[in-house]
Amino acid sequence: MDNPAEKTRKAVAHYWATRAAQRVKQESGGKSDRGLRSAVTGGAQMDGFISFFADIIVRAGIPESCVFRKKAVELPGFFRPTKKWDLLVVKEKRLLAAIEAKSHAGPSFANNFNNRTEEAVGSALDLWTAFRERAYLDSPQPFVGYFFMIEDCAGSNQPIRVQEPHFKVFPDFLGASYVKRYEIFCRKLILERHYSAAAFITSRAADGIQGVYETPSADLSVERFTRALTAHIGAFA
Repeated sequence: MDNPAEKTRKAVAHYWATRAAQRVKQESGGKSDRGLRSAVTGGAQMDGFISFFADIIVRAGIPESCVFRKKAVELPGFFRPTKKWDLLVVKEKRLLAAIEAKSHAGPSFANNFNNRTEEAVGSALDLWTAFRERAYLDSPQPFVGYFFMIEDCAGSNQPIRVQEPHFKVFPDFLGASYVKRYEIFCRKLILERHYSAAAFITSRAADGIQGVYETPSADLSVERFTRALTAHIGAFA
């Protein structure tokens, strides 16, 4: 993929523009009492990133007809009947890739952090257990990717105290902000092999509309994520 940074900037700009448009639409409809919930539940904010990853897959040699997004994105689970993924690659009845793209913007960081982490771990456990039980027939080990973007703001950067009434938490979480917690989380997803690769970026609402973003850690960069995805998909093109 040529210039993944530029593709990422376009996806970031799309995220903030879509989020703003959803909020304006809801407020103009007289439902502003729901606050930012419409921007959270609108579902289209991450489309720029999904399109970016889909383009990578097609350019790696997979027919576009084998790349699924929005429709036909359900996979059988082991602990539940099905789970919808943001992007699937299925070629000749073989699952080649499954990708999740999530975001977290303020102000409710405390309320949503545990939900995001539990969802990501649960989805991975469900998929890999179903894979072990041959739910995906003769599929090779698929690429399972996790992409996450968090809003860079005061609320996400302030150190968070932890409660330790009985036992000590792991030291890397002590005084960690939500930005740091998500970084640690994404890294551990790979360390424990729940996901094949993960990417983590931050972006501010003020200049995100221009596509400005930051990569807190090089090992979780979009560039590294896309290289891993391309290498895996290329083997089956």
